[in-house]
Amino acid sequence: MSGTERLELFRSLLEDAHRALGLSFGFELWDGSTVPRDLPPYAMRLAIRRESVVSALLRRPGLDTLINAHVAGLLDLKNGTLFDLADQRPQGKVLRRLKGVSKAKALRTAYRFWRAPADMPRPLDRIGEKPDARDGRPETNKGNIAYHYDVSNAFYRLFLDPEMVYTCAYFQPDWHDDLAKAQIDKLDMICRKLRLKPGERLLDIGCGWGALICHAAQHYGVKATGVTLAEEQAALAREKIARLGLQERVEVVVKDFTQMEGEFDKISSIGMFEHVGIANHPAYFRAVHRLLRPRGLYLHHCIARRAKRTDRAFRKLKPEYRALTRYIFPGGELDHLGMSIANLERFGFEVHDVEGWREHYQRTTRLWWENLNARRREAEAEVGPEKTRMWLLYLAGCSLAFARGAVGVNQTLASKRSRGPAGLPPTRADLYR
Repeated sequence: MSGTERLELFRSLLEDAHRALGLSFGFELWDGSTVPRDLPPYAMRLAIRRESVVSALLRRPGLDTLINAHVAGLLDLKNGTLFDLADQRPQGKVLRRLKGVSKAKALRTAYRFWRAPADMPRPLDRIGEKPDARDGRPETNKGNIAYHYDVSNAFYRLFLDPEMVYTCAYFQPDWHDDLAKAQIDKLDMICRKLRLKPGERLLDIGCGWGALICHAAQHYGVKATGVTLAEEQAALAREKIARLGLQERVEVVVKDFTQMEGEFDKISSIGMFEHVGIANHPAYFRAVHRLLRPRGLYLHHCIARRAKRTDRAFRKLKPEYRALTRYIFPGGELDHLGMSIANLERFGFEVHDVEGWREHYQRTTRLWWENLNARRREAEAEVGPEKTRMWLLYLAGCSLAFARGAVGVNQTLASKRSRGPAGLPPTRADLYR
């Protein structure tokens, strides 16, 4: 069968499916034609740029093939975004609505494309699976962090706020679109929750580009140490520290935080815990406990999945989660809120407060996506079109996951447990001034 005949067969099947599902968006095929045929030029459509995409999906069906096709530029949206596509997805049971589509036609089409070449580029396959990504060794951790964070400081600057904060912002008193303000408000909320006082020693685990340690030193008078495994982040953080004249009060250390020594009055971990891996949680919490003074405060800020009915069900991972940990965060693994709280109590902490910031992260990642999308050409010049598409997909996917409640983010305040008063105010009213 010729390519033209396969195209017509596929078009006919797609037209049947489009009618059965009642889709409000259309498709653009590799010859430039559309489904439906009278699709207006301004209408949103999913563009399939090569017939080998269809063959590849038949031979290796699943999210990995879809992501590879998108990153390779062979499966893309025109006149719309992933957020628009999510809003316009078909409602109800898809398979039930497709019952009216001819099975014989579907099988005949599948057979013809199965025999056709499936030479679709798979740019992400070179990343490969990393079976030892969660072994917890310092050198493995460093490689995982470098993969994600040492992409390019200039690249991250394209979509982050001026302080380069790469964690959930805090929008108050109402929802707004000022990312810079929301990130400063987040930094200040962390400092207030930790009850920072002049002269105290603060350790920030996974300090990124140094926003929190500089803010805490400038506005709360602490001596701050940031620890990271990302060389490029550390270099930029040190430049910032020097520019602000904070060398006497702020330092950045490049090492695995479990190898840190000393005692700190307060410890923060803001968006770093996701990289640890569940098997390494005991070592993590023991290290925090060892580094924190008695009754010292620890702020545990991390993304979490929803708990399931059983641990076995929780360990069963969805394809999108597997893709995230393979292509974006190697070694990453999310726990659930109950697991974090149980571990804090097991390893010598008293939990004082938990606050959910899910919708704050939904908005943060949406604004990051908008910023990166607006500067897409600059991003492609910096890191290439494939990585730019991957990051746009990742940011949109995260925002949608937070919107649907598939994942959340929580700030948990705990202290190093000891007998007697914890030394905290009777209420938290002062935090929300």
